[in-house]
Amino acid sequence: MLTVRAPATSANLGSGFDVFGVALESPADVIRVERASETRITVTGAGSQYIPEDPDQNTVGAVADALDAPAHIKIDKGVRPSSGLGSSAASAAGAALALNALYARGLSREELVPIAAEGEALVSGEAHADNVAPSLLGGFTIVTDDGVTQVDSEIPVVACLPETSVSTRDARGVVPDSAPLEDVVDTVGNAATLTVGMTRNDPVLVGRGMNDAIVTPQRTALIDGYEQVREAALEAGATGVTVSGAGPGILAVCRERDQRAIAGSMVDAFDGVGIESRAYQTRVGEGARLYRD
Repeated sequence: MLTVRAPATSANLGSGFDVFGVALESPADVIRVERASETRITVTGAGSQYIPEDPDQNTVGAVADALDAPAHIKIDKGVRPSSGLGSSAASAAGAALALNALYARGLSREELVPIAAEGEALVSGEAHADNVAPSLLGGFTIVTDDGVTQVDSEIPVVACLPETSVSTRDARGVVPDSAPLEDVVDTVGNAATLTVGMTRNDPVLVGRGMNDAIVTPQRTALIDGYEQVREAALEAGATGVTVSGAGPGILAVCRERDQRAIAGSMVDAFDGVGIESRAYQTRVGEGARLYRD
């Protein structure tokens, strides 16, 4: 049996829609695999009651098919589904890494990214790699048609997750088909600023670069309490706040000394609008880790 710990992720980061992603130190999924004549999936943990165990309907089933690697796959969910923290991507990335090793397929982590993304297509309808790339590679990732660029980073963040959900398909449905040139130019500038900030481990630059006037405003309307939580986090010291992935998770970039205050302020703000939540005081971290039992 092989075990993989696959981290949660946050995609988009405001200005990098469908391109940027980061791996988070916590939470994470734990995936265990052992050879079998046909794929069988068992799911436990956070939100497991909402996750199908039928291999034809589960992200890891698609990964097992792509690698021609049937297995008994046990998934212990630490990343709740419909959270905006890359729940399905963590499972897909972890399964890809584990099955690649179990069957000695010899693929690199970079080569596993498009395979894990095929599993994501079951959730979003398209094979997006902005979550699976950081879950496999760690750090800050930039996904383009030409491949993935990865940068190690340790930016502190707070990921606040309300006890509500947003469908990935619904979140994609509100993305506008076009945007004013002025907004596009601003977003490109912010994305460049964020990228430089990641290379420098500078939370101020990263926070400035998260601003986006095209996609994020449409998605915030799907998250009750977003504006109150954003303002509370900024007042507590966050250098930038945005929707994590499709939401409803909210990501705040910060200095380490401000993490606790920001986490408390975000939970309190959600509580103020009648929504329970939890906050992860974490940071940009490493990718999936493989253990041989």
